[in-house]
Order: sequence, then C-alpha cells, then structure tokens
Amino acid sequence: MKKLEKKLQYTFKNHRLIDEALTHKSCKKEYNNERLEFLGDAVLDLVVGEYLFDKFSNVCEGDLSKMRASLVSEKGFTKLANLINLGDYIHISASEEKNKGRNKASILSNAFEALMGAIYLESGLEDVQNIMHRLIQEAYPKIDLDSIFRDYKTTLQELTQSIYGVTPNYIVVNSSGPDHKKEFEVSVRIHDKELARSKGKSKKEAQQEAAKIALEILKDQNE
Repeated sequence: MKKLEKKLQYTFKNHRLIDEALTHKSCKKEYNNERLEFLGDAVLDLVVGEYLFDKFSNVCEGDLSKMRASLVSEKGFTKLANLINLGDYIHISASEEKNKGRNKASILSNAFEALMGAIYLESGLEDVQNIMHRLIQEAYPKIDLDSIFRDYKTTLQELTQSIYGVTPNYIVVNSSGPDHKKEFEVSVRIHDKELARSKGKSKKEAQQEAAKIALEILKDQNE
C-alpha cells in the first residue's frame, strides 16, 4: 500500500474503504468495488470535463466531448491504472489470477474508478483533481485532440467509400449488465458481411473499437 500511496502522492485515511476499492467481485467477499466504481465514474466525468474545459479554452463543445469520452473510458482509465501499477494491488480470486485478471482492461479500469471514488469519499474533490491532473499530464505529455482522440469511425468510412463505394453499418449484437454498467457488443459490416466486432461501456465506445479493428484488417488485406 505504501508503494501505491507514493505513486499517487496521497496517503489513505480509511484503510477499510481502500480495501473495498481494490476488491474485485470474484473474491466473493461481503463487499467489492462495484459501488465505489459507480461513484468514481461520476466523479471522474466531472473532474476530467473541468480539466479539459480549463485547459482548452478555444476548443468547441463537440471536440471537448470527444476528448472527454476518450479519457473517461475503459481504455483511458486502463492507461492511467497502468501508470500506477494498479494491477499489483487488486484483490482477485485464484481463477481470475490464472486468467491474468490483473492485466484485464475491465478489471483495471473498474478498480481505478473505484479508487478515485474512495479518495473522493474520504478527502473530497480537490484531492481527486490533483491526482487526475498529474496522471493525465504524465500519460499525455503533449495533450491535444489528436493525442487523446482518434476518430476511427470517420477513418473507416473514408476507407470503405474509396474501396467499396459504401459506408459501414454498425449493429448492436448484444448488451449485458445492469443499467448503470451496461456493456455493448457491436458488429461493423459492409454489404452485410462482418468486418469486425468489439465491446465497450457505451455503443459509441464499442463502435470506435470495432472500427479500429476493421481498419487494421482492411489495411492488412490491401497491403
């Protein structure tokens, strides 16, 4: 825990709360980090939104929304979690350990949200802001729209129009989980033929990931 505190530059007050934030549901304890994850998600949405609003005073609302959507995502939080080696401190079951759960993006990002939720509960918004500002700047040394957000859907559309003369279709093939934490699986298709599919915490995130995979496939096919 001392190593984690050093990386965060923050000293925990309530060790029971932090233990909860780091406990994955696979442990089958009387508590896990899902409730703190729910709180942390809301807090981080505000903190990141305010950070971008202050830093990019000349950027329009649409681009700010894109940047926030990229940062406040499974991929964005996993990147920040890896900066502090969060996987080393998460409590997971033996089966998850065998399945390399400490490296899973879903477990890492959820634990990161829960950790920030716990810090918010015991110390307030300012400490979360300080930690997040520092981590974002470390993760994105030259932070701008291009470094944070790449619109894979637009790039794929341009490519499929040039190759096939049509735009891709995105179809939600599955959704699971409770309302506050749904996961969507999206298929991207050309002429009813699936190019790729991916999952995400929102339809937009799943579409972006599916488009990214499709771009890599088309690139390999046309090299």
